[in-house]
Amino acid sequence: MRFGCMRKIGGAMGALILIFVGNPTFGQTSEPKATLRPQTTEADGQKKIDEFAEAARVLGGPAANPECVWLGRNVVSLLWRDDLDTAFRHLDLYDRFGCPSGHIQATFRCLVRQGKLDPKAPETLAGRVHACWINPSVEVSAPPPSAAAPSGTTNR
Repeated sequence: MRFGCMRKIGGAMGALILIFVGNPTFGQTSEPKATLRPQTTEADGQKKIDEFAEAARVLGGPAANPECVWLGRNVVSLLWRDDLDTAFRHLDLYDRFGCPSGHIQATFRCLVRQGKLDPKAPETLAGRVHACWINPSVEVSAPPPSAAAPSGTTNR
């Protein structure tokens, strides 16, 4: 009789385990998880379209193709951030689409000539890369002259 009672208890425990484990909503909360990716708005989409149209209007040729603009700007941004492995993979795609590799070099040269980004300035890396992509021969604006600090002591 003892063995029969143990079988019933074991069966009941097994059924309870299957009920709780088999229900996937048991361990979930009712609140949806926040998405990690920022939501794109229509204005962002229109801005990208306008940038591609500007490149087509100003540049002409294969460097103005949307796929060349998108891949090329990604390559230059990755080079600036020292992510060389990813930049070279993007560069392989850029070449596969028949985009001019000289434009990457000229854009990166333009970006390097401008120096480091000021973290306090509203200008972003993407904006600077786009400006250099559109006109790689843009002149570097001279930084404002720094005022020489007067020395408080003299050697007299």
